[in-house]
Amino acid sequence: MSVTAYLKLSIAAAIATIALKTGAWWLTDSVGLLSDAMESFVNLAAAVFALAMVTIARAPADLDHHFGHSKAEYFSSGFEGLLIFGASLAIIWAAVQRLITPQPLGDLGLGVTLSLLSSVINGVVAWLLLRAARSYDSIALEADGRHLMTDVWTSVGVVLGLLLVPVTGALWLDPLLAIAVALNIAREAWSLMRRSIDGLMDRALSDEDQARIQAALATLATPEVRFDDMRTRRAGGAKFCQLHMHVPGAWRLDAAARRREDVERALMQCVRGLKVTIELLPTHVEPLGQQGERQGTEPGARPVPQQKG
Repeated sequence: MSVTAYLKLSIAAAIATIALKTGAWWLTDSVGLLSDAMESFVNLAAAVFALAMVTIARAPADLDHHFGHSKAEYFSSGFEGLLIFGASLAIIWAAVQRLITPQPLGDLGLGVTLSLLSSVINGVVAWLLLRAARSYDSIALEADGRHLMTDVWTSVGVVLGLLLVPVTGALWLDPLLAIAVALNIAREAWSLMRRSIDGLMDRALSDEDQARIQAALATLATPEVRFDDMRTRRAGGAKFCQLHMHVPGAWRLDAAARRREDVERALMQCVRGLKVTIELLPTHVEPLGQQGERQGTEPGARPVPQQKG
């Protein structure tokens, strides 16, 4: 399945859970289940928007976007975070009103059954999305999967709390659970928005990816060839690395170009989806002490370990 196919599956799951959770709320008149149903509407809007952004992100580079459109996935994650945060505020408002004027609950049996069925659907789809996110390295799939998994746990929490209402007679448990749900999804909203902002601000690759690149460069360095000024960034599923490669000034240009191609292939093999830009710099004699001062002095540059000659 493609990324878009997984998002279409998420849309179908959102429509199914909206019907189930709305029915559960209508049967029980529970504000906790109402909050759960509202989150499913958010799931639907988020999945539709994610599908649109992923479609844009997969578009090739054009005259106006020379580096492609891969950052569009971050808009999906940020938009989903905003929707979740808005839903949490609406849930808290409804819960406070129910705290002020408590209402008896209706048929919990069938309502709880419908809610649990929707949780099973969301749980299965969330598992599929998170697994696909790792395979495709897609932040849009990861955001949607994490959101659905949060929905599963909040639904289970609401159901368990509602089952305590007839036992304890405490009607305030229902709105209190709704507020707990709202605070939990607000936390998830902040996490999604923060990741979106990081991506739009060209955050560096993960420490693990950078370590793989550093290790590969260390094995490729020789007394004649060295590397410095490494910079990395990520844009959606695309990963970028640029660095300087110093070669002897006496080398022929074609020999230097072949060595650069070898380095590029090695780096792309150690980090999936990596796009490498290497600037060739001829080595020249410098006064003692200046060579070490020049390496890695630009802001943001990462020192590259060199192989002992």
